[in-house]
Amino acid sequence: MKPTTAKKPAAEVLKDDSMLKQKAMMAAHYERLSSAPETGAKVCSTFVPGNLNELIMCFDLVNNLPEVNAIQSGLRKQSGGYIMEAERAGHSEDVCTYVKSDIGMMMKGNIGPNGKELPKPDVLLLSYTGCFTFLKWFELLREQYKCPTIFMQTPYMADGKITKNMIDYMVKQFKEDVIPTLEQVSGVKFDIDRLRQYLAESAKAEDDLVHVLQSAKNKPSPIDAYFGGIYYIGPIFGAFRGTEDATEYYKFLREEVDQRVKLGLGPVTPDGPMAEEKYRLVVEGPPNYTSFRQFWKMFYEEGATVVASSYTKVGGTYDLGFRHDPSKPLESLAEYCLNVYTNRSLPMRIEMLSNYINEYEADGLLINSIKSCNSFSAGQLLIMREVEKRTGKPAAFIETDLVDPRYFSAANVKNRLESYFQMVEQKRSGKGIAA
Repeated sequence: MKPTTAKKPAAEVLKDDSMLKQKAMMAAHYERLSSAPETGAKVCSTFVPGNLNELIMCFDLVNNLPEVNAIQSGLRKQSGGYIMEAERAGHSEDVCTYVKSDIGMMMKGNIGPNGKELPKPDVLLLSYTGCFTFLKWFELLREQYKCPTIFMQTPYMADGKITKNMIDYMVKQFKEDVIPTLEQVSGVKFDIDRLRQYLAESAKAEDDLVHVLQSAKNKPSPIDAYFGGIYYIGPIFGAFRGTEDATEYYKFLREEVDQRVKLGLGPVTPDGPMAEEKYRLVVEGPPNYTSFRQFWKMFYEEGATVVASSYTKVGGTYDLGFRHDPSKPLESLAEYCLNVYTNRSLPMRIEMLSNYINEYEADGLLINSIKSCNSFSAGQLLIMREVEKRTGKPAAFIETDLVDPRYFSAANVKNRLESYFQMVEQKRSGKGIAA
């Protein structure tokens, strides 16, 4: 008989109090969602960019976000199996891995992160904001669930301006299609004063979120605005925006971050407080979720903090000035949808990232190109070269995927990061950018 060796216990992942609070909020949401068949609550499936959570709540609907379900599956190392299941059913390798993870999860019983089956939606609501994949994704869900589907067209911000015609076009859709259908599905009459109340709560939370994100202008930054930012944006980008719970969370988060600034502390990492801040980066593109902790570790072990990122604006560009406004409720919802990052043109994205590098005194731009995400990946090489030219700071390119573990090569990513940090050092020393 072979001797058995005791398995070494995994190191405990350290989180600050706001991260623990956010985790508890998400767990409570999934419990509410999975118990909908017992409570009689009706479910609305929608997406994060341009989601209309305040409006959804006016009809007592529970919000279900398919891409958040895929993220949760990725973090739990389950998405790889779901993706393979979807591919065996005929979905291409080139299809967005969020979609395949979601479809595969449905095929395997639709079990949510709390280990319970997620309910079928009563309505699908797509406020289209620049990602064409969402259209095809909802076509697949509509075939599966045979429920009412609302498609709200958001005009693309091609020239970088919001016009009155754009707002009027969207408000017309709210009045003639979205609201009547939600009334019919839910059996609840629309109350615009209730919407105003939710929008007022949203604005409070948005103020505090922007304060937290802009705290990264301090040296050292008290937050990591990419990896840590994933925790911070969860409640406001998902099912909590417009609630008192969200207002309370962002007030709590703001106080926590202000205390870190006061003490001159850097961000909390999974392995404890970050030591010296050597590099300040701006990052474009989503993170990899199947190896999230390992990916983050490659940064903080080098002393690299992300001080601003485009991904944490995918559910709203609040730091550019937008706030939900209860004095013009439907117009405000329209403006929100128009402003999200995925609805912004390449020139707008280039300007945003260039400004971030200057305002946050970053050392350069890093692009994480996602194999299966055309909404982010299209044009990223142009973005990289333009931002580099405008700011004079070095830019670099790495490649991973959202939730497909087959497309995360730790060795390759680590090598490219190390090369990039060498470029930053050369630039600092006045030797220019390495070829």
